[in-house]
Amino acid sequence: MDSLLLTLAVLACPVGMGLMMWMMMGRGKGSAEDKNTQVTQLRAEVDQLKAERAARTEGAR
Repeated sequence: MDSLLLTLAVLACPVGMGLMMWMMMGRGKGSAEDKNTQVTQLRAEVDQLKAERAARTEGAR
């Protein structure tokens, strides 16, 4: 019984690490079109935030 628990403890780390790597690799999947769309949306959001900041800066003067 002790050797079974020891074996499980020793295997827990590599199995957990492999599972995490497998899950993280799945997140990167997606078409280039989806990524381009997301980049475009993020750029638009950054432009909007810059405009809001500039408006606040001008209003403070």
